[in-house]
Amino acid sequence: MMTNESMSDFPLKLEGDNVPMVSFRKVTKSSGSLVVLDALDLDVAEGEMVTVIGPSGSGKTTVLRMLMTLEKINSGVIYVDGEPLTHMPNGSGLVPADSRHLRKMRSKIGMCFQHFNLFPHMTALENCMEGPVHVLGLSRKEARERSEELLELVGMADKRDQHPSRLSGGQQQRVAIARAMAMRPKVMLFDEVTSALDPEVIGEVTNVIRKLVAEHNLTMLMVTHQMGFAKDISDRVCFFYGGSIEEQGTPEQLFGNPQKERTQQFLSAVKEAI
Repeated sequence: MMTNESMSDFPLKLEGDNVPMVSFRKVTKSSGSLVVLDALDLDVAEGEMVTVIGPSGSGKTTVLRMLMTLEKINSGVIYVDGEPLTHMPNGSGLVPADSRHLRKMRSKIGMCFQHFNLFPHMTALENCMEGPVHVLGLSRKEARERSEELLELVGMADKRDQHPSRLSGGQQQRVAIARAMAMRPKVMLFDEVTSALDPEVIGEVTNVIRKLVAEHNLTMLMVTHQMGFAKDISDRVCFFYGGSIEEQGTPEQLFGNPQKERTQQFLSAVKEAI
């Protein structure tokens, strides 16, 4: 269903104490008669790690795609760092964002994908330097220093001159995380970052993400099918069903004592599949 709010119902900017780093306000996304997200309200606090779980088709990946502005919303507003992402102020109201506004806002957001998407013709170091030089306008010296520091942080300093084809899946994922972090985002999005990895490598990536949280005060939003990973890394877990948040809570609450029947059924089915 479509929401009936007009743009005048949404503030030009979120202000006051404890403004969320990410805020979905009555966000609806539909494709024909299919409602992908149904008037979604979701706030993610600065420095919070939120994981989205749920069955296929529940809308969880769409949340990330809309934050990356890869998909347009049908109604509602998304805010990042207090500013509208999907819209921009025009006089006393909001209008759909133009390409310039989207570019500015996208610079606050980094994303790591399931399949790494590293540039195959570049070394690990060159992959990390590319964005800071060509998008942020850093000098090659500054970009190299920043990239080397991040490769050290993710445990890949000794592989900085290797091309992706010479790296394992876990190593490629760590380079991809460093590359996204080199852009100094305020929000990091992770889309199934461990699903292509061997189980013993997942711990490596978990440790890298923990380091990033500790050292950069990042706000993170992650989609995963791997419940152990979600339980281990999250401050809060949101179970999506039918384009809405069916239930949310700490990992202990959601996995240990789910309240809603759909959540119980989903977790039971996942446990049986493992």
